[in-house]
Amino acid sequence: MSFKKIYILLLLAFIVPARASMILLPMDETTQQNHLKAYGITYWALERSYKANWLLNYRGGSFLLPDADEIRRECQIRGVSFEVLSDGEANSILDEIASPSQNMENVLLEKAPKVAVYTPRGKHPWDDAVTMVLTYAEIPFTEVYDEEVLTDQLLLYDWLHLHHEDFTGQYGKFFGQYRNAPWYIEQKKEAEALATKLGYSKVSDEKLAVSLKIRDFVIGGGFMFAMCSATDSFDIALSAEGVDICEPMFDGDASDAAYQSKIDYNSAFAFKDYILERNPQAYEFSDIDTTNDRKILPDADYFTLMEYSAKWDPIPSMLCQNHTQLVKGFMGQTTAFRGDKVKSSVLVMGENKQNGEARYIHGTKGKGMFTYYGGHDPEDYQHRVGDAPTVLDLHPNSPGYRLILNNVLFPAAKKKKLKT
Repeated sequence: MSFKKIYILLLLAFIVPARASMILLPMDETTQQNHLKAYGITYWALERSYKANWLLNYRGGSFLLPDADEIRRECQIRGVSFEVLSDGEANSILDEIASPSQNMENVLLEKAPKVAVYTPRGKHPWDDAVTMVLTYAEIPFTEVYDEEVLTDQLLLYDWLHLHHEDFTGQYGKFFGQYRNAPWYIEQKKEAEALATKLGYSKVSDEKLAVSLKIRDFVIGGGFMFAMCSATDSFDIALSAEGVDICEPMFDGDASDAAYQSKIDYNSAFAFKDYILERNPQAYEFSDIDTTNDRKILPDADYFTLMEYSAKWDPIPSMLCQNHTQLVKGFMGQTTAFRGDKVKSSVLVMGENKQNGEARYIHGTKGKGMFTYYGGHDPEDYQHRVGDAPTVLDLHPNSPGYRLILNNVLFPAAKKKKLKT
């Protein structure tokens, strides 16, 4: 080969840009056109054995993925904003994040978690926010219910969401307003038939058995996420083991006398010192929830996410990643938790100090972890029975829904010894 040809080849090597090696999914407020589907892209990449990096506190908790044509194409199909980075640009970002002066961290995501949603078959018209956002983000999940739980099928999954279930056997405390509604009558009939099929004389006994299996799933290393009434009713069911707290219209016999004094708060995951609601007509389980005492206008209803050291506290940092620290409030049967009812061992990650409310909390149980999120639907302030489902195409950048998806990806993080 002549010197001239060698010179031309070398010149072309410098002129033709090198193939970019990384794709950044920015998660800041102004750049990302669809935050929710960005989580789905990251999950999709993990499913295909790509590794991903979660850049905590960098541009709203961005994701760094390998540069592959199929990832670019999937981003374009789903309408997710992405930036193509050279090796040098990616390394510069990682160096910035690694600096001790920056409250940022690079977390490696290794494997797509297997997701289960505990939900009744043919659930009623009011929707479940988690099921909805998983579907919108195109993150696959499997529906499970009592039969699957009681036959230990939770062992197949890494992450479990509890649909807005009543684990106390009181049928959601809908008796006062809806006892004559056809759907309520049918729901009660179906629950009783299922309990009988599974060998239990009462729905409350069957739901307790389910609660204990879910408890064991967490203790064994599982990740559990619950919203709205699944949070407090689950804790109440665990703390009332062996105690009849159901009135006759729920289980056919009288509740235990002075049952409040028999409640074992040590068995509950998150809450303490709560007083149960004895009135079967009341749409409330206990005084954990703040719904009935809230004095705040909808336009002023916000809660604040806590800020953590990403390097020293990566777990709450992951769970709080967002493009804003101020999240619009929303109601539910269990809207928020009284701050003085949250155990000191549980981390309050989102709160409304004005109301003394904890909205978003996290804790550990055995080898596993749980997160409770108050409210029903982050983009429907007061979702009522029979309301139409939220259309997430209208809310692709929802900060409230981002918190749910943080929890879904959280189990994918590479396990390492924590600094705290």
